[in-house]
Amino acid sequence: MTFLAVFIALVLAVAGLAWWQERNLRLAAARRHRGELEEWDRRGTAEIAEQAQRSAALFDRMVEGVIVTNAAGRIRMANRAAEAFFGFDAPSVGRTLLEATRRHEIAAVAARLERETEVLGHELLLEGAGSARFLQVNALALRDAGGGRDGSLFVFHDVTRLRQLEAMRQEFVANVSHELRTPLSLIKSAAETMLDCGQDDSAMRVRFLEIIDRHANRLTRLIDDLLLLSTLDSGRLRLELEPVVLRAAVQEVIEDFEGRARARHVTIANTVPGQLIVRADPDRLRQVLANLVDNAIKYGRDDGHVVLDAAVWSDGRVEVSVHDDGPGLSADAQPRIFERFYRVDKARSREQGGTGLGLAIVKHVVQAHGGEVRVESRPGDGTTFFFTLPAEASIATSPAPRPAVL
Repeated sequence: MTFLAVFIALVLAVAGLAWWQERNLRLAAARRHRGELEEWDRRGTAEIAEQAQRSAALFDRMVEGVIVTNAAGRIRMANRAAEAFFGFDAPSVGRTLLEATRRHEIAAVAARLERETEVLGHELLLEGAGSARFLQVNALALRDAGGGRDGSLFVFHDVTRLRQLEAMRQEFVANVSHELRTPLSLIKSAAETMLDCGQDDSAMRVRFLEIIDRHANRLTRLIDDLLLLSTLDSGRLRLELEPVVLRAAVQEVIEDFEGRARARHVTIANTVPGQLIVRADPDRLRQVLANLVDNAIKYGRDDGHVVLDAAVWSDGRVEVSVHDDGPGLSADAQPRIFERFYRVDKARSREQGGTGLGLAIVKHVVQAHGGEVRVESRPGDGTTFFFTLPAEASIATSPAPRPAVL
């Protein structure tokens, strides 16, 4: 019995020790598992917080304005773009759309969501102290898991630039149509007159053929200018840049316009320093100078003076000026003078055969060279056009005084 008792006690002790070790192992595994769960939970919480921060930052930096409302129609959240569009004067959260935006049209879109799932492409015009702004509004009714109403989502796209481009395109098409209609009407009228009663009258036939030739040339100039502007706009114009002696290029243009200047008793002076050399496409440079000299003769006064001058700047640019002593430009005309088809005196410009595209071409060609163009004028005190071109490195060594309006 004693041996059996000892044996049983020994077995029980071994079993108890094994149970104790197993228990300790299970507790250690449980602690390790709990630690792992806590670490995973901590990491998950941190990742969720980080993702929420990223989402909030992205939401706040969206170009589109976004407003989210709750089921009661009050703003739950709005990003920075929406605040900028509508100029919220107080925190928007908790306010109604009408209170925050002060726009009945948006409240009307929200009302439509009571009976519609979504509203797409609604356009809104914001008129303020500055220029008008066009917003395209897309709205969506939000639903909870049970299908009940859980608020609304509004997205506002700024389409102002698109509307401006559409207006410019429409104006351009209208201007081109008008410019083409006048010479075509005159050509058609002259041809019909010749067919009706001018076949036997040689003097009449010559006169009407001259009309047809003159306006056919006008149409050709207009089409050439339109094609050039199209090339400039598309960036497909290839400039053959090379060193150009500026004074010599100016003198060539002056000689081309001597006859026209003589007809109006206009004196053209070339005061460009002989040492100035620019890096430019010679043909395009002559085109710029020809347009500016032509305008100076056309719109300057009879018995007037046109002066071409230039100066080099220390930043590696040469500024060229073309000055006339004509009637000048009004303050309203100066910001628009480089627009296509813009004319200060429409009747006089068309009478002299202008296409209304010359200064637009000047601006685009100069910009293609990396330069800038501007105008200075006062009514009754003449007009000066300035444009810049890159100078050859050898002459861009010292600053020169800015040429004053002569």
